[in-house]
Amino acid sequence: MKQVQILVAVALSFSILLASGAVPGCRKQEGTSAPAAAPGEAAAPTGQPTAQPAAPTAKLPIVPAGLPPVPVPADNPMSVEKVELGKALYFEKRLSKDGTVSCATCHDPATAWTEHRATSEGIGNQLGGRNSPTVINAAYMPVLFWDGRAKSLEEQALGPIENPIEMGNKMEAVVADLGKLPGYKDRFKAVFGSDEITKERVAQAIAAFERTVLSGDSPYDRHVAGDATAMTEAQKRGLAIFTGKGTCDTCHTPPLFSNGRFYNAGVDAAKPNPDEGRKKVTGEAADMGKFRVPPLREVANTYPYFHDGSAKTLEEAVALMAGGGKDNPNLSPVLKSVRDAKITEQEQKDLVEFLKALSGKYPVMEAPKLPS
Repeated sequence: MKQVQILVAVALSFSILLASGAVPGCRKQEGTSAPAAAPGEAAAPTGQPTAQPAAPTAKLPIVPAGLPPVPVPADNPMSVEKVELGKALYFEKRLSKDGTVSCATCHDPATAWTEHRATSEGIGNQLGGRNSPTVINAAYMPVLFWDGRAKSLEEQALGPIENPIEMGNKMEAVVADLGKLPGYKDRFKAVFGSDEITKERVAQAIAAFERTVLSGDSPYDRHVAGDATAMTEAQKRGLAIFTGKGTCDTCHTPPLFSNGRFYNAGVDAAKPNPDEGRKKVTGEAADMGKFRVPPLREVANTYPYFHDGSAKTLEEAVALMAGGGKDNPNLSPVLKSVRDAKITEQEQKDLVEFLKALSGKYPVMEAPKLPS
């Protein structure tokens, strides 16, 4: 990540929020039981989030229980107005070449900020080769994309716009098109002090919005905080396997349940032309088939799994990992040690139950009224 500064405190975010006249507006989803809905909003059932209208004013990130402060680049400070602009751009299909695809198309708030298909469909019905990672808690990741080619949310935000099989546009065209819309020029002026629209400002606004997409306050977090009833007995057994015999926390390290590093689990090693993964970025043969460890919060709601979406269920994904991945010349040693642990079928079931305990609260919203 670029040089970061930690949000001074949750209280500071709250004071800015209050000063702006904003009120908490995004409904929250909880993985085990739905929390009380905000006025005029309906709570979504567990595992089946239903998009509801968001409040008109976005809010700064108020960090849920169990998460650290949100890192924010020094050159892209947060503001309510910037988050609102980023929210509009996130849902803006006019960023794509043919006006059919937005960030929210493949990272849909209604489906845990991802989508329930193996790989995404871009403009012209083109299918990508990788599964869409969830935006949830992406604010904390040291690198973005499965191969880690982006070092910040700002850098990541522009990638899909210019990807020919995703949004298929050019940033020069995006900037020109947005500049023709008085509503956007007014928004940019309110946020940046001038109505000049640049690709850097587009990226900063989208990244600011994405830093508000957080999930915490899960049964696991309440368990860690001392609530003996927060997790079921099966989930407690699963936690013991996760941190003990299975050594899952070596790579899926709390509190985000990812260490942000790259490993080869051989997921698609048997394919005629397996995805090179991290090697595409570094050019190093040793990085062949390595992918970033996905964070596991909300994992029960972000199916299918792995970089190619090849595991349709959590049970399938756990079975593959508990078995030590798939053999290939670059299989990471940590996977071999998991295989040697010989995790039983019952222990795998308990691991699945524990992973469900990582479902907490995250914002769900519909597209706002977009500037014109």
